[in-house]
Amino acid sequence: MERELAKCILFLSVCLGLVFCTGCSGRGNSIKMKGSDTEVNLAVNLAEQFATIDPEFNIAISGGGSGLGITSLLNGQADIANSSRPLSKEETKQFKDKGIALRTIIFAEDATAFVVHRDLPLEEIDVATLGKILSGEIKNWAEITTTDLPINIYGRQSSSGTHSFVKKKLDIEFSSAAKEMTGNAQILEGVKADKTGIGYVGAGYVAHEPTANESVKILKIKESETAVAQSPTDPEAINNRLYFFQRPLYQFVIEKSWDKVKPFIDFERSPLGEKLIEAHGYYNTQEVISD
Repeated sequence: MERELAKCILFLSVCLGLVFCTGCSGRGNSIKMKGSDTEVNLAVNLAEQFATIDPEFNIAISGGGSGLGITSLLNGQADIANSSRPLSKEETKQFKDKGIALRTIIFAEDATAFVVHRDLPLEEIDVATLGKILSGEIKNWAEITTTDLPINIYGRQSSSGTHSFVKKKLDIEFSSAAKEMTGNAQILEGVKADKTGIGYVGAGYVAHEPTANESVKILKIKESETAVAQSPTDPEAINNRLYFFQRPLYQFVIEKSWDKVKPFIDFERSPLGEKLIEAHGYYNTQEVISD
């Protein structure tokens, strides 16, 4: 699945590049977007639709994680960095030290879903117990379910914004035994094939994975043992900010690229762009901040 996605992104970039070249407008509207795997499927869909409106744009998109996107922006290898987390203090300092001005766009709200194999007898979990599982303190499902099997954790690399987000929300260090996967698709495939697995993915991503609901289940999350469990796929819970693992999604844009990027940003905020964002399981919230 990950390989197929990469091929699709490459194909999209090549096709858009060819269209741009044949347009020969000379406007130089070549945009490079890198970063969050949480946002990559949505970004590709937005780019496809935008290209039908303005085929003179060449939009090349790749994932690799929020950290990679931000580093690419810092090194002049991207115009837009998609990120599922804000800039760290160190990253903010690096941009200032290099004299690189940024604009920060909060363009959607995301929820992180925790998934287990469909056959595991577990429907919901509280935050404290989840933290003990992901940190390795709880090692066997028998401690919280009727299944006596060791727990396998499927997570992301440290460069992932989702990895950082979950770690900070739970205030833990991940178990050294946790498997580090390169993206949402790999995590889902791992949990689908492993009755002992647990992993975390973007709720929008899992909602649009055709076979996900047949093989995995999304756990409801409780902030405490006595709290009401909330689902990351429940719009009412997200709109009322009741789900513990929800967060804004960011796009960081280099100021000098703003003029050529702005038409695409405006498209994201258009009625069609908003519909696409919602169709991917995210929630609309647009805000532009000058850093």
